[in-house]
Amino acid sequence: QVQLVESGGGSVQAGGSLRLSCAASGYTYDSNCMGWFRQAPGKEREGVASIYTNNGSTYYADSVKGRFTISPDNAKNTVYLQMNSLKPEDTAMYYCAAGPWWEMVRYLSPDEYKYWGQGTQVTVSS
Repeated sequence: QVQLVESGGGSVQAGGSLRLSCAASGYTYDSNCMGWFRQAPGKEREGVASIYTNNGSTYYADSVKGRFTISPDNAKNTVYLQMNSLKPEDTAMYYCAAGPWWEMVRYLSPDEYKYWGQGTQVTVSS
């Protein structure tokens, strides 16, 4: 069973930066695509970025391209989300997720992911 633990959330002013971490334990064959998702109050959960850890292929939502970067540290079984130039509309609960890359069609769809963390809150003030 894969367990995911997020950290690094917090409050920041617009234009600031945060780095989220997702530590994974209990790696299995069906968790080689890692993703970050977010959910704001009253909104659906949306994909932010994902990465196929075997070869480093990345996928980003249009709303975060050029501002957010997803990266792995395979030695530490950790995936990071570096968030720069943050905007108030980035405010949300951020979740880490993992799933089997070879089964995926939409790499930023929550439905494609099997394992989920508990989330970490990101608040961006104007």
